[in-house]
Amino acid sequence: MENLAAFGNTPIEYATLVAMLSHYKSPKDKIAALEKQKKLIRIKKGLFVAVPKDGTGSICRELIANHLYGPSYISLESALSFHNLIPERVYSVLSVTTKRSKKYNTPFGIFDYRTVLPSYFSIGIQLQKSDNKTAFLMASPEKALCDMILLSSGLRLQSSKAVKSYLEEDLRLDLPEKQRWNSQIILDCLNVGKKKTELTQLLKFFKNYE
Repeated sequence: MENLAAFGNTPIEYATLVAMLSHYKSPKDKIAALEKQKKLIRIKKGLFVAVPKDGTGSICRELIANHLYGPSYISLESALSFHNLIPERVYSVLSVTTKRSKKYNTPFGIFDYRTVLPSYFSIGIQLQKSDNKTAFLMASPEKALCDMILLSSGLRLQSSKAVKSYLEEDLRLDLPEKQRWNSQIILDCLNVGKKKTELTQLLKFFKNYE
């Protein structure tokens, strides 16, 4: 008997399912039957997620995002919302990758991926956990802000005042007084990333904020 529950929230590759169901005469037909029984949900071709006993309520979209297209990590407004820094709820799951930009429309919503340089990619990534303790990769607050600046076309921030206006008025960012900001992450992004003027002003802003 298949043990789909053992995978938890982790997306399952088609080859893994075939190997697990190899005792069936036709693993392909069995996979199709499990889909029809709504025990498996196809995220994209060759990638599935097992449906938990409570339905799809405990499915972790952030973990799906990490597996759907990689290497990648959650960032931009999705990360800022997770860190409780912006008030808006973000419906798409926004990620950053070293591959070309891509968007997936799945049964679990839209997953959008934006491209950055490999040398910039690995800075400021954290391992976070959802309410059901599922772990996934996400940008730190500082990296998410750097990603926002780098990936926003036409954005020009020539002063700390302009940065403050962008954060508070455009992003509606909540800057908690007790929030600890890691300026080193911004400096590391500045050293390898584009938009050096904008990132320099972001760095100055947070150094003053500290």
